[in-house]
This record gives sequence, C-alpha cells and structure tokens, in this order.
Amino acid sequence: MEDKVIVVTGGSRGIGEAIARACLEAGAKVVIASRKQADLDATAGRLAGAGEVAAFACHTGKEADVQALYARAIERFGRVDGLVNNAATNPYFGPMIDTPESAIDKTFEVNVKGYFFCARGLVKHARERGGAAAIVNIASFLGQRAAPMQGAYGMSKAAVISMTQTLAYELGSSGIRVNAIAPGLVETKFAAALVSNPMIRDHMHARTPLGRHAQPVEIAAAAVYLLSDAASFTTGMTMLVDGGACVS
Repeated sequence: MEDKVIVVTGGSRGIGEAIARACLEAGAKVVIASRKQADLDATAGRLAGAGEVAAFACHTGKEADVQALYARAIERFGRVDGLVNNAATNPYFGPMIDTPESAIDKTFEVNVKGYFFCARGLVKHARERGGAAAIVNIASFLGQRAAPMQGAYGMSKAAVISMTQTLAYELGSSGIRVNAIAPGLVETKFAAALVSNPMIRDHMHARTPLGRHAQPVEIAAAAVYLLSDAASFTTGMTMLVDGGACVS
C-alpha cells in the first residue's frame, strides 16, 4: 500500500483507529475522520509515529461535510485511493418492535446514508482523476443473521452489504473495487455494553467456534488486504471476520 491515500471514517478509536494504524504501517498515508476534532487530534498524536496522518472532523450523514472532507484530504495529499466506511452508531438496545423512530433515523443516517455519501464522494474523485480505487465497508455479522435486541442496527448492516454488492457490480468497469467486512463481537468502546456484560459475552462466546471475541487489530488486517493490490481481483465480497459465529 506504499503511498496510497486512505480515508478512514470513525477513525478516532476502536476498529477505525486500528485500521488507520495498520494502513500507515503498510506504507499508506491516512486521513482519519469522525465527529469530534479533539478526539481526532488525540488519535492523530498516537498514530504520528507510524506515518503521515491527517485528521478532519466530519459528520458523514451530511453530504456537504463529506464533500469538505474529500476536498481537505485532496488538498493535503493530492488524491484519495481508498475509503474505509467505519463510522457507525447503535443508539437503541431492546426489542426491535419497540425501536423509537428517532433511533431508526439516527442509525440509518450514519450507518447507511453516511456510507453512501462517502462512497459517492470517492467515486466522483476517482473518475475525475481516472484512477482505480478501493472501498471497504465495515458491516457486521448481524447483517447476515438475526440481530436480537439490535434490530435497527442489523437492518442497517444488511443494507450496507446490499450497497456493497450493487456498487461493486456498477463500478467494476471504472476500476473501483467495493468490498465489506462483517465482524463479529469486537472489544471496543462501541461494543462495551456487550463485552462487559458477562451474560451476553458468555452467550456469544458459546455460539462462536473460536470461543472468544475479536480485538480491533484482527479486523484491521482484513481491511488492509481488501484495500491493497493483493485483492486486485476481489470485489463485491463480504468477508466474515466473526470467529465462525455465522456457521454455528
């Protein structure tokens, strides 16, 4: 990935930070984005020793913010070669039928519209410069199976998988590859309510052949592969990184 420029949304912590670090270590230049500039600045400081990193605040659910993000990334590094759509939210935990409308709206604004706006921004830039590009959407294994107590989140991730497949089909002739990663339970602040609850954690471990949850770096390794030239003939795929949970 030497000298590739990668934008990572939700890049201030957890999986996003791990992906950003892995991309830097593979030789890329990285732009991290999330809602809060102060959090981004702190993360950029932690990543500084790994390579060239820039940090720009962006609400990915607002297309004007996304356009500004790409403009700043291109101003800083000259181009963008890849995107990791990782920014996500999951504001409601409970029976799907009781999900508040506000939680549905928020979930789809960030998890679906945000991914779409960021993908569209990269496609526009790649076509203008006439170069190849790679998009990696962070989905979830809950987009491929029942998502009890996380129904809206599961719906949004199923939409991400569908988006991935359609964009891959439509953009292949432009040299733009689009793939997704579907993690299982990962130990992050985002999933802290699940990982720190012994009943939920142990239940999920019991249903996972590897008998544990993942660390962010394990998702990052998959992202680097899909962004890199090693995956040059891979598009439209959703890579399960779930410890085998979906086969149990």
